Amino acid sequence: MPVSNNTSNSVYRRPRRGAGIGIILALALGPSVAAADEPPPDLAQRAARRATETRCARENYTYRQTFTEETLTASGARSGEYREVRDVIFLPGGERTEVIIGKPLNTLKNLKLTDEDFQDMREVQPFLFDSEQLWLYETRPKGEETIDGVDCWLLEVRPRQILAGQRLFQGLLWVSKKDFSIVRTEGKAVPDMRSMRMEKENLFPHFTTLWAPVDGNYRFPVYTYADDTLDFRLGPQRIRLTIRYTNYRRFTTESTIRYEEKK
Repeated sequence: MPVSNNTSNSVYRRPRRGAGIGIILALALGPSVAAADEPPPDLAQRAARRATETRCARENYTYRQTFTEETLTASGARSGEYREVRDVIFLPGGERTEVIIGKPLNTLKNLKLTDEDFQDMREVQPFLFDSEQLWLYETRPKGEETIDGVDCWLLEVRPRQILAGQRLFQGLLWVSKKDFSIVRTEGKAVPDMRSMRMEKENLFPHFTTLWAPVDGNYRFPVYTYADDTLDFRLGPQRIRLTIRYTNYRRFTTESTIRYEEKK
């Protein structure tokens, strides 16, 4: 879905005769209207520091990631699907790794998932704008908005440049005014890979990721969704993508590691 822009342009009109008196009375008798808050000048740096803390905390959690991508016809009927379930776990020696649960389902016919798609699933769709990544991006405050009951600053981020092999994020972040945690991200993974050879063409959807509190301290990604039409040379292809992050559990030395087979 497109990035929303709630900014409206005001148009000056000459006030009607007598309107000035009403304005004066309103100013004298009515409650004062508070001006919109100004974001802190170091908003990007504060958001990046909090994201670094969040990333470090999330690395101590196990969770399940369910990834689904569907292709749809012009009428909206599903024409193919890829689905896989991965558990992020810790091995007995303490190493963190991923385990695919069962065998992925793949009935896609008109679309092939690439290494970049899976890289985006791990790194861009659960995007964390942390201190290590700050220098890669240009940032600009875009106002404020209350979303899911949380007062937020909006921060636009875009790559300064993209080097060969890099996958980066371009879009908006909703940053909590309270603790500078990311509440929502909306944008896309860049760059798209255009090519005259259709087998080399690699396009990516616009997506939204939602973040929710875990254990009361940090917000972790819980849901990513996209419903977008990719404009391939062979013709447009509508896709629908969802990623669910569930069963967050903090890892301790007493934790039991379980492998569940998908039935």
